[in-house]
Amino acid sequence: MKLDIKIGQCMTVGVFTLPADKHVSDAAKLLKKTGVGSLIITQKGKAKGIITERDIVHKVVAAGKDPKKIKLKSVMSKPLKVIKASDKIETAALALRNNRVKRLPVVDKQGRLVGIVTEGDLLRVYPGVVDVISELQELRSAKPNEYYTGVCEICGCFAEDLKRDEGKLKCEECREEEEV
Repeated sequence: MKLDIKIGQCMTVGVFTLPADKHVSDAAKLLKKTGVGSLIITQKGKAKGIITERDIVHKVVAAGKDPKKIKLKSVMSKPLKVIKASDKIETAALALRNNRVKRLPVVDKQGRLVGIVTEGDLLRVYPGVVDVISELQELRSAKPNEYYTGVCEICGCFAEDLKRDEGKLKCEECREEEEV
């Protein structure tokens, strides 16, 4: 059994964007209207940066700047760190930690923006991941002569006679085929 959860399976779709030449006040209004914490900033249709509620507070409001006069391109966080939808959640968790960010835009194979993954998205799938890891540890510590019910890791069929063989749970048919 492999733990292979992809970003595309847990990301949030429907990312809100604004062009870089819009003003911070436009971003603040959209953040309030949508109830999200960040927006992706685009230039010529390409994702170039991100602006968060924190950016607005720290870079504009606390600095005494007028949000109606400051363009997003001057306060957005850049360069934009992204992750591919086909990457594993472990990759996203490491990228979030190593880049010290709370969200990563998700792109497809062509580099188009398709979603965003946040710490919250990863925490939503975390309980299931813990269950799978616990189950794997339990199976690995099994005695060699014990039988299990489940799915054969070779053929993928359900079986009541699974047995650990070379570190994998195999049904009787797959064990016999490998002996030949």
